[in-house]
Amino acid sequence: MKKRALLGLVSAFTLGLYACGTNDAGSDGAAEKTVEQAEDVELQEEVTLKVAALESGYGADMWQEIKEAYEAANENVTIELELAANLEEIIRPNMQAGDYPDVVLLGTGREDALTETLVREKGLENLTETLGMSVYGEDGKVGEKLMEGFTDTLVTNPYGDGETFLMPMFYTPTGLFYNEGLFEEKGWDLPETWDDMLALGEQAAEEDISLFTYPTTGYFDTIMGSMLYASGGPEFFESAMTYEEGAWESEEATRVFETLEKLGEYTHPDTVANANPQDFTQNQQLILDNKALFMPNGTWIVEEMADAPRADNFKWGMMSIPSFEEGGDRYAFTFFEQIWVPEQAQEKEAAKQFITYMYSDEAAGIFAGSGAIQPIQDSINLVSEDNKKFYSIYDEEGALPAMGGFAATNPVPGVSIADELYQQVDSVMAGEVTAKEWQASVSEAANKLRPELQQ
Repeated sequence: MKKRALLGLVSAFTLGLYACGTNDAGSDGAAEKTVEQAEDVELQEEVTLKVAALESGYGADMWQEIKEAYEAANENVTIELELAANLEEIIRPNMQAGDYPDVVLLGTGREDALTETLVREKGLENLTETLGMSVYGEDGKVGEKLMEGFTDTLVTNPYGDGETFLMPMFYTPTGLFYNEGLFEEKGWDLPETWDDMLALGEQAAEEDISLFTYPTTGYFDTIMGSMLYASGGPEFFESAMTYEEGAWESEEATRVFETLEKLGEYTHPDTVANANPQDFTQNQQLILDNKALFMPNGTWIVEEMADAPRADNFKWGMMSIPSFEEGGDRYAFTFFEQIWVPEQAQEKEAAKQFITYMYSDEAAGIFAGSGAIQPIQDSINLVSEDNKKFYSIYDEEGALPAMGGFAATNPVPGVSIADELYQQVDSVMAGEVTAKEWQASVSEAANKLRPELQQ
């Protein structure tokens, strides 16, 4: 299923400009001092490092290779590797019993929300100093090797204070995937605006083809993020992510909810029934069979469906989310996974050193062999030829990068804005919940969370 990842051929300036929650490093004395004073730690004693990683569409082999390569390079470290597609179910009970992994690769945005829970409970180790540490086995610093902007969002710096608690991992642009061959065969133009999109839906319906499908509701984070950016720009997106009063009730938000409600009328009728972890590939298959035109996804879809049957002349294509008006800005949400250290981990120093290795040329090459691209300088050179057209969406199509997530708050019992925003999608698409009802519930959750913003 979804691997979750971030950006590609965007200039450092552009990426930094559009990053949600961007902080001026020069104005944050605490963060700057932490990075400058970071010291590389040479482990003198033998350490057993417990690493837990989500086994996603990238597979398990790359992590086994990472384990072997790192142990070969650092004779004082033995890695105990825990891999699982249902990682939360494996490590949560152990953590509740006091047995914590030292390093965890598990991003935000998953249904179980374990990572978000630890953020809210301030259960993560501060990793800001790793930015000033040398990449393991190399001379350069981690912060110098990372693509700019990746540690300037509310995803990595959830408290908005310039301190990094989650380090960025595998990145990918996301968008609407489609069959280029079908569009060539029909002579259809790709829609540029939402009006174009819905008009195409009418045209496709005449040939018994649905306009839209989606794997599961979780994939709406990329659509919603891109639409919020397109509707009101980066500042509006940040206001929504920080629960600013009135943001979710605004005209900018309203047209996003109403457009998605309208999209439900053009969604394949089997989509809602199959939008679950067991059957989601059946929705993805609708694109391969020319039964639906578009679906939200990331570059991992190519490998995930590599062995699936498909229509003749099928060719993967990806476009950015349509704009709201002619000539308006269009966005492709840039997605990345995160790696972190529990605050109660036993081997924190060894864990931080291992994380620096994640950005080494050696590790990046191992990950790239499975299609997982690290957010480091010149990473485009690691992208396979088949995927380069996806990573070039920002340069060739002119799409703007969108990224970021909800700001952390103190826990509010029974309130989850992510649940209100995404888990109702099936009901909206099925016509059981209106856009107005959906918007009101999200706004209500934001109003309850606003006083609980963590600083």
